[in-house]
Amino acid sequence: MKRNSIPLEWVAALLVVGVVAAIVILLMLVLHPSEPTGALPASPTEAATTVSQTPSPPTPQPTATSTPTSVPLTAIPSPAPSETPTVPESFYITDILGHRQYFSIGCEASAAVDWAEYFGFTINEFEYQHKLPLSDNPDLGFVGNVNSPWGQVPPYAYGVHAYPIANLLRDYGLRATGVKGWTLEQVKYELAQGQPVIAWVIGNMVGGVPYEYTDQNGGKVIVAAYEHVVILTGYDADSIRYLNNGRFYDIPNEYFLNSWGILGNMALYWED
Repeated sequence: MKRNSIPLEWVAALLVVGVVAAIVILLMLVLHPSEPTGALPASPTEAATTVSQTPSPPTPQPTATSTPTSVPLTAIPSPAPSETPTVPESFYITDILGHRQYFSIGCEASAAVDWAEYFGFTINEFEYQHKLPLSDNPDLGFVGNVNSPWGQVPPYAYGVHAYPIANLLRDYGLRATGVKGWTLEQVKYELAQGQPVIAWVIGNMVGGVPYEYTDQNGGKVIVAAYEHVVILTGYDADSIRYLNNGRFYDIPNEYFLNSWGILGNMALYWED
């Protein structure tokens, strides 16, 4: 039986086609490399930023200015004289007595009854303290428990400012008036009339940091840790004399003004 054979011409043609195809494939691989699959990883910088990024620090408590932003409706108006009269170069009230406060943060009641006694009105300190209205705003009432530790600020136990103290003294028949924004000259004028002045200061006439507190009803008031009251009793050209817990002290004007200014130069005086 005779076997069929492939012509040599065909074999040669197939070899040529195969060689050409191989060359074409190699050229395509060189000129057009394949794209990598999948997303590229983040750059080292991006990765470090993402991992090491730290949250912003919490916003610090605002520090308020020394000027109160609101006056309660219960405040008693106290217009200052348009012209401050001439006063003696020095004057001291010597017939006033004081005592040590009974309650831990009851300095306002203690000073109020000493001040009232000077004008001939005897008031029981316990009764007076417990008649004060209560509030988380010291311009409206006493803040906290009177037996609490001293040195806190609202809404924690704090004390009370001039307006409620003056309002309650008026209920006892005294012509007491609470004010803010007073001057040293106005204080000297009252003292020269023989009328002591209660002043709201920090500690025993030290510095402090005013803080704007927003009460539960949205009202704003300036407060400060270690709020305290003293009774001013005299002055000379360079200093102020005051009564604190039954003891007298003299302090240079600049130290008094610094401490008094923290709560906005707040005071209580006898309105003629």
